[in-house]
Amino acid sequence: MIRKGIKVLFAILVVAIIAAAFAVSGILFGVNVTTGGQEAVIYIPEGATYSQAMDSIQSNLRIKNESVFEWIARKKSYPGLVKPGRYVINQDLSYAELINIFRSGRQTPLMLTFNNVRTLEELAGKIGGRIEADSLQLITFLSDPENYRKDGFAREDVISVFLPDTYEFFWNTGAAGFYERMLREYRRFWTRERIAKAELRGLTLTEVSVLASIVEEEVARADEGPKVAGVYLNRLRRGIPLQADPTIKFALNNFAITRVLKKHLQVDSPYNTYRNRGLPPGPIRCPSVESINAVLDAEEHDYIYFVAKADFSGYHNFSRTLAEHNRYAAIYQKELNKRRIFR
Repeated sequence: MIRKGIKVLFAILVVAIIAAAFAVSGILFGVNVTTGGQEAVIYIPEGATYSQAMDSIQSNLRIKNESVFEWIARKKSYPGLVKPGRYVINQDLSYAELINIFRSGRQTPLMLTFNNVRTLEELAGKIGGRIEADSLQLITFLSDPENYRKDGFAREDVISVFLPDTYEFFWNTGAAGFYERMLREYRRFWTRERIAKAELRGLTLTEVSVLASIVEEEVARADEGPKVAGVYLNRLRRGIPLQADPTIKFALNNFAITRVLKKHLQVDSPYNTYRNRGLPPGPIRCPSVESINAVLDAEEHDYIYFVAKADFSGYHNFSRTLAEHNRYAAIYQKELNKRRIFR
């Protein structure tokens, strides 16, 4: 009877141990963290403490037992392994799985797109807050030429570094990190072939970007870009002022102007290409790859004038002589008046 009792007791003990093991396993490896059926995005800033990180995690996820969760976090040394970043949690997890994501810094990248940017301030406004750097931090960095002088850029032309496109970024990117990443993309873009084309045009890489920015503002139809670029290159070669209306708008910092008038042409600015020969000191927008290629692959012709067509199709009439140009310009001016576009 005693032996039988011992066997029963032993069996009960084994079952209890197994049950305890399953319980512990459930706590450690079972699904104890849920998203509530929605994607949870958790931001842990640069320099965040363990307490701050845990607050962010616990406020964005449904954690079955926060005390157990924190116990596991400490056992996995998370207090000393806090990694900044943007973490997207879109599935239910165990405590251990969740901690492993954060302690390893396995953050989720984001896609960052920007285009149609004319100034550094606009760029900072579009990017700020989408990465960890805010717009103030970005414009403060970009406004100080000492941050990029070593790379061959000045305050006036550094905007050429930022080629409009879609890029993959980690959220915990600061102002300097954003610039350095875009500088790498810029250098990758300027292949030997493109550099050779720029040299053939007699332009530096920055000058290509400056001219491309003007071409981009002038054309409404992309297929006309190389032809417009050819006009400006002809004027540069002959020492004729570019007389590009978009540079006047930039000089006045008024991009709402639809009709450039004589009074606008009096603005005292190095960007006034009616009063100054050659290219302005910097791009008047972030030039797109398409516009840069339009300059590099500019059409060879002998046109030195162009004016918008009066049908408002977005295309232009091109001329070799001033007399021909004036005839086209008069037709266009008449249509502007007809449509009551006076400024």
